[in-house]
Amino acid sequence: MNKTLRDIALVVIGSFIFAAGVNTFIISANLGEGGVTGLAIVLYYGFHISPGITNFVLNAVLIGLGYKFLSKRSMYLTILATVLISVFLSLTQTWRVETDNILVNAIFGGTCVGIGIGVIVLAGGTTAGTTILAKIAAKYLDVSTPYALLFFDLLVVLISLTQIKLSSALVTVISLYIGTKVMEFVIEGLNTKKAMTIISSHPDEVAKVIDEKVGRGLTILNGRGYFSKQEKDVLYVVISKTQVTRAKRLIRQIDENAFLVIHDVRDVYGNGFLVDEH
Repeated sequence: MNKTLRDIALVVIGSFIFAAGVNTFIISANLGEGGVTGLAIVLYYGFHISPGITNFVLNAVLIGLGYKFLSKRSMYLTILATVLISVFLSLTQTWRVETDNILVNAIFGGTCVGIGIGVIVLAGGTTAGTTILAKIAAKYLDVSTPYALLFFDLLVVLISLTQIKLSSALVTVISLYIGTKVMEFVIEGLNTKKAMTIISSHPDEVAKVIDEKVGRGLTILNGRGYFSKQEKDVLYVVISKTQVTRAKRLIRQIDENAFLVIHDVRDVYGNGFLVDEH
């Protein structure tokens, strides 16, 4: 229950930051955006249709089209994110920050969009839209999801040329790049994980203390010393960065001669970590 409430809170926060950034920095500078939000902005520029309404309708269609590509939990969070983004786009529609430098808007707009999407993904959801189309393309056309997503985003930028200047479209590409990098930082930086490889003469005691006091399960691998030729159990566990110090201390209390190797981990998917939706 606590995790569910936390995830819902993250989706609310992420949706608000995303929507506020689009209205405050992107639209106020007549810039475009990728995905469904980008299409919503184009329709707003051309026909003055509320981006909140367009975003909701288009995403609803895409969710219906690609629901089977999302897990049940991710689907619920994605629907929640879609509704909230549409609501916040409407509520913040009058928010504007106009600067003399369009790059300032691109930087802050891309940053807000990246933070918003990153926080939503951390919760286990998505922003629907072209993310679903990218997953469909990845499955049936054998292309990677990130490249498919980039293709659709750039396609939307090209469509935006019907309503914005070429210079603004080029700055939009910069904004998209910034948003992507910020999103990666949020997802990986706030979800930092470390992998520990442990070789100890007391493997069972170490495994028990890691499981009970750190709260992480371990995998026991069969190993053999090259020189000693002795069979040894090798423990492997993935933990958060904040748990590393405590885990090391607990291991040292059991076996001062334990051999530890701590690795940086880029992506972690599975039980207790981010869910892989690709």
